[in-house]
Amino acid sequence: MRLRIFTEPQQGATYETQLAVAKATEALGFDAFFRSDHLLKMGDTDGLPGPTDSWVTLAGLARETSHVRLGTLMTAATFRHPGPLAVAVAQVDRMSGGRVEFGFGAGWYEDEHTAYGVPFPPSARERFDRYEEQLDVITGLWATPVGETFRYEGRHYRFAESPALPKPQQAPRPPVLIGGTGPIRTPRLAATHADEYNVPFASVEDTAAAFERVRAAVRTAGRQEPMRYSAAQVVCCGRDESEVRRRADAIGRDPDELRSNGLAGSPAEVVEKLGRFTEIGAERMYLQVLDMSDLDHLELIASQVARQMR
Repeated sequence: MRLRIFTEPQQGATYETQLAVAKATEALGFDAFFRSDHLLKMGDTDGLPGPTDSWVTLAGLARETSHVRLGTLMTAATFRHPGPLAVAVAQVDRMSGGRVEFGFGAGWYEDEHTAYGVPFPPSARERFDRYEEQLDVITGLWATPVGETFRYEGRHYRFAESPALPKPQQAPRPPVLIGGTGPIRTPRLAATHADEYNVPFASVEDTAAAFERVRAAVRTAGRQEPMRYSAAQVVCCGRDESEVRRRADAIGRDPDELRSNGLAGSPAEVVEKLGRFTEIGAERMYLQVLDMSDLDHLELIASQVARQMR
């Protein structure tokens, strides 16, 4: 299993804080640095100094790191038009030397749309309809050969004679990640568009069931390309119980609750639960690090957890 660091900067993080975590992620040998795509904090925190744009941030990190992979869990389809988004992701991929991974979701957090004046589709059906069209558009723009043009006639988006430029550095495109536990549309969209399917913050049993739904959709689609399977879990690891509690207190959580609903406890406890995810087919784990000031936490995970997962 490959371990990746996943952050939530809308909870309160400057670019400099994110850069420090990304550089530590790279130096300690983790596979990737990922961040969320949100405009508003959640829960009981002030969120200061305020949100940072995910793709602006990743562009900066692309120039200030050298080999760690960079991505989003998940870019919100509601925030951007698919044409400019395809341009931005392709550009950051070239800026990074081909290290971008494109996690893409339908969007869900209505309050952040209200707070920043972003239109929020009135129904989940419309959000998914727009999301599906955006997947068609973005992957279609990237797949159009240089010198040819892209056309698309959808209900929500229309493109005519687009030069479909720039191209990402990775060929044929950056890996596309789709996540969620929806029982019908999500598996179908993953089987059609995704290189990786991710289940966030679910039990081992529920994650296994979601994986099986996607495997069934892959078989139904007759897909030949391999699918990667991954999960995301909050992490709270300590050398002893007092350190576990200190880290849990710092993020406003209870250690016992985190043991049930995340990856928490001693390195041995975290390794044991990661092993359970490995047994159901998870190839990557996105470790949600909520206290971005605690770089010692990353060092502990790298030295006493990651080395046991290789």
